[in-house]
Amino acid sequence: MKQLKTQVAIVGAGPAGLLLSHLLHRQGVESVVLERRTREYVERRVRAGLLEHTTVDLLRQCGLADRLDREGMRHGGFELRVAGHRHRLDTAALTGHSTYVYGQQELVKDMIRAREEADGQLRFSVGDVALDLAEDEGPSTVRCSMDGRSTEITCDFVAGCDGFHGVSRQCLPPALLTAHERRYPSAWLGILAATPPTSGELVYAVHERGFALASMRTPEISRLYLQVGPGESLNDWPDERIWKELQARLAVDGETSLTEGRVLERSLVELRSYVAEPMQHGPLFLAGDAAHIVPPTAAKGLNLAVEDVHVLNEAFRSWYATGDRAALDGYSATRLPAIWEAEEFSDWMADLLHRPPDDDPYAARLQQARLDAVVNSHTAARQLAERYVGLSRQTSGREGGAWSWNQA
Repeated sequence: MKQLKTQVAIVGAGPAGLLLSHLLHRQGVESVVLERRTREYVERRVRAGLLEHTTVDLLRQCGLADRLDREGMRHGGFELRVAGHRHRLDTAALTGHSTYVYGQQELVKDMIRAREEADGQLRFSVGDVALDLAEDEGPSTVRCSMDGRSTEITCDFVAGCDGFHGVSRQCLPPALLTAHERRYPSAWLGILAATPPTSGELVYAVHERGFALASMRTPEISRLYLQVGPGESLNDWPDERIWKELQARLAVDGETSLTEGRVLERSLVELRSYVAEPMQHGPLFLAGDAAHIVPPTAAKGLNLAVEDVHVLNEAFRSWYATGDRAALDGYSATRLPAIWEAEEFSDWMADLLHRPPDDDPYAARLQQARLDAVVNSHTAARQLAERYVGLSRQTSGREGGAWSWNQA
């Protein structure tokens, strides 16, 4: 059996795990990143890429934003289309901050390259991961299959960054874990298409036939979504039907500027919210989707993961520098208020944008009242903008509306 030793074993090579490894390296803490998928799969896995300004600030300050600054798209607002009429929310004017569109898979490529340049320990195609967590302050062990060999990794701590279906959260004692979950009566059908974006900013369309979203990954590639029923399948939606529905829902005054193109990828995701409490036990700490899931309506998932990692990195820094475990012990308590704020806003956005069930006319009237407020009230528009760009989340390290990043 192969034997390895490190300070922090990180399970999962998504943005959370890779960023944590990068930040730990900058302060002299060793880590090994274990990923069950291949590198090719991880680098091609398309996910939402709407970044809040605080996320971009951290990426810049830790040297990960060179390509983002060259190729990312800065957005000073977004478009809300209601019943075929266009309304623009100028988030930059309302809040002083912008958001950025940069594909998550591109961010992952940048992080992998940075870890390779620093001789970081990244291991892909790792199987049979099992955690043997110490019950005291002794070392923990991660067992896995690596390069065809059984391997044991001895470590001080384990960071579970392996997503909702990973093994890390399953290692929390059932008696300790409280799982909060909500499933929504809608699903999102998404396509990646070889066509220029229909607008220079994101377009959220509220329509009697259901919600639609026009986003982008590059100036030549669009990411488009449709609200569909939770029981539907991709077989129900040939390309011709998808384009017809997108044209109808995104139309303004009966006309649309959407150009149809070759569909490169299709997906169907049911909407849900999930929060695990606590996010830690002994030497195990959860970050990102391993600990919480938000509906994609407000694009908070990646930004929450970055915040998790920032707080967790600061806690590890304190431990290794001074032996003080207070920040590690307080990790869940520090993160959960901000996570629940994002959950609430994402839930609110889901209700604001999605067509309510036919048997709930009360929800339909509430939706109309909320839309009227956003469109007609400067105060309501500003409140939405502040939450959209992330100003409303109060977490450790935030002072006066901006992050105070440790630059070790």
